[in-house]
Amino acid sequence: MAAPSLAAHRVSRLFPHGSRGMASTSGFKADESAKPDTRSLISSTKDHSAISQAMKDAETSGTTLEVTDPIAGKHDAFAKTVDISGREENGRTSTNKDTKRVSVASDGQEDDVFRIGMFPKSTHRDGSIYRANHSWKREYNVTNRNETRLPEPTDCDIRNGKCIRHIPNRVLQILSLKLIKLTVDPGPVELYGYIAVRDYMDTLLNYIVNISRDDPIIVKQGSLVAMAGPKRGINMLSTALVEFDMRIKVGKEERHDCQLIDGVSDLDDLWSPWDCALKYRIDGDCGTVDLTVSRIDRAVMANVEVVVSEVRSSFDLCFHCFIGGYDEEIRLFNGTIGESRHLTRSVVAVVDGSTVDLKFEVASEPSDSAEHYYSFKAGMHGLDTREMKTEFGLISVKVTWSTLLSI
Repeated sequence: MAAPSLAAHRVSRLFPHGSRGMASTSGFKADESAKPDTRSLISSTKDHSAISQAMKDAETSGTTLEVTDPIAGKHDAFAKTVDISGREENGRTSTNKDTKRVSVASDGQEDDVFRIGMFPKSTHRDGSIYRANHSWKREYNVTNRNETRLPEPTDCDIRNGKCIRHIPNRVLQILSLKLIKLTVDPGPVELYGYIAVRDYMDTLLNYIVNISRDDPIIVKQGSLVAMAGPKRGINMLSTALVEFDMRIKVGKEERHDCQLIDGVSDLDDLWSPWDCALKYRIDGDCGTVDLTVSRIDRAVMANVEVVVSEVRSSFDLCFHCFIGGYDEEIRLFNGTIGESRHLTRSVVAVVDGSTVDLKFEVASEPSDSAEHYYSFKAGMHGLDTREMKTEFGLISVKVTWSTLLSI
């Protein structure tokens, strides 16, 4: 694999079967005789250097490199080219970001972590995200602060008992969100704010977490943060933006609060393999957050809803999810239940035909915990339900299967 010629902005790339084009700030030309599998294209340090140099050259010159798929298809409408060069209204160009892969010691182990940077003029506290005329702000409609819709497939085409219209697709799954380090008081802090994703299927905000200042969560250094979202799958047929503004509540007035992380970055499929866990580190003013993600091929959506009813007495509930092939815990809820309530509705991406395992930890106190497990097999359509009777009340689980896109 050779470095691209910057004179030719349009380059070709072979994708695995069923995929479509991916937009990125980097580009390369794959060996036309190679097998159509991108996973082998990232293993070489030399290849990484070529891509990295092309990215730096493109950023310096303000060039946008477009990656195109030689296979045409109906999903091409979602395969957009995004200029994230940092071009401002007056025509000046600044480097957008620097994504570095580093080894970070954790409990005596060396873990591969991608330390990501932020786009220029993308912070919320100073309002710069709403100013300047960067292309990525226009393309992703950043000034629109509305939340994404909740699409449900209703246009099935059933033949011989199977739907031939809806198919598994390429989806980004957020596996975990972890508060790695605090540069303020390392004890428990009150955390609020949001992390959301924008993709080309619908550029509105798709929240991973969204915590109000009036109802912050209490976390400590090294803790996982429960994720109530996303509310729909995240399309990985084009570059996805990750937008975040998380703060630590200090006093009565917001202006005194500490900024944890603030900015916008992006995720695409050019820098790492599919179907494995990848850790991205976000450094902020008052701490560090790790976002563990996976780009899942042939994914279907598990729409998970949990309802707690007939509460007899207050209890603590921790609700985990595990998807087939991954050891990472997806924490969807951790809190106290004192009354009947609709607990959560989250969408989890999983490879078609594999499993989703749900784990419930129910306790009245830390020393007295009971665990309940339920397993569901992934499919394109269908509905699975379970009921869990405990001494504290009744918990109902509903998993509805769907796909992100149709053909």
